[in-house]
Amino acid sequence: MVGIVGYGTQIPRYRIKVEEIAKVWGADAPAYKRGLNLNEKSVPAPDEDCATLSVNAARNALLRAGIDPQDIGAVYVGSESHPYAVKPTGTIVAEALGACPYVHTADLEFACKAGTEGMYIALSEVKAGSIPYVLAIGADTSQGAPSDALEYSTAAGAAAFIIGAKNLIAELIDTDVFMTDTPDFWRRENAHYPEHGGRFTGEPAYFKHVKGAANAIMEKTKMKPGDFNYVIFHQPNGKFPVLVAKQLGFTESQWKFGLLSPTLGNTYSGSSPMGLAATLDEAKPGELILLVSYGSGAGSDAFIFKTTERLPEVQDKAPRLRKQLDEHKVYVEYGTYAKFRRKILKAE
Repeated sequence: MVGIVGYGTQIPRYRIKVEEIAKVWGADAPAYKRGLNLNEKSVPAPDEDCATLSVNAARNALLRAGIDPQDIGAVYVGSESHPYAVKPTGTIVAEALGACPYVHTADLEFACKAGTEGMYIALSEVKAGSIPYVLAIGADTSQGAPSDALEYSTAAGAAAFIIGAKNLIAELIDTDVFMTDTPDFWRRENAHYPEHGGRFTGEPAYFKHVKGAANAIMEKTKMKPGDFNYVIFHQPNGKFPVLVAKQLGFTESQWKFGLLSPTLGNTYSGSSPMGLAATLDEAKPGELILLVSYGSGAGSDAFIFKTTERLPEVQDKAPRLRKQLDEHKVYVEYGTYAKFRRKILKAE
């Protein structure tokens, strides 16, 4: 048995509403809100980056896991907004947690699925018996070019998972993947903002891969949508995950806890992992969870977890995600938002 021992999240307190962004560019805010099912998004402060968000999420994961940081044998940080081009985020996180020096670290990048990429590797390593505990993190301070459609959704947040083989809160049942070379979204070296293929990012990219991975793992395990209590998909906006869930035969009661993007935005590598964390916050023992990520370029990782009797014991040992998302919010105007982004870009 391998699976999740502890989990934690971190969300910036700042927010900006869709109407505030649309007002600056003369855009139709109601159309964006209806079309993308987005209302607001998180905004990182100038001193919040992938590393700081990862450290705080990981500290919360440790609180739930109840283990010594020195027992962590590897740290994997998945992101497309690592603060350094040449210097690992993983060593910063490991040092801040007190996991150094006998710890393997690696930074991962696969667009929005780098977080589940780390989880996939971590689960494999623990299953092989080479490392007792592995910390896998999905974190981003995602960027969208000013006035681009992405600007309405790109947000910031992190989710951290400690993977192990004992004291599990969620046991891994199985994994599967679906990958192709589909260039729907990309960012060249030294470019501040990504580019995308517009409508091409939908059917041949997101929907093909998410459905491909979901169908593959259900066929592999002989399960069907009705067998699951919860389902989480990558959330580039609030529309896509709901649409793909309906196409696959899932219902609102299965996706509602993990759907965060309408008020959080798209946290890229943190997106589907944060949905998993929000679901674990509400799940009960003995329930099945289907998680399917998506990363442009393109590919999806699929996981099935079954919650254990230990889960209720740890849910309130760290802040629940919805509490971080819904309480103590500070709304900013576009000028403040732009100032924050300028300082972050200068730092990068």
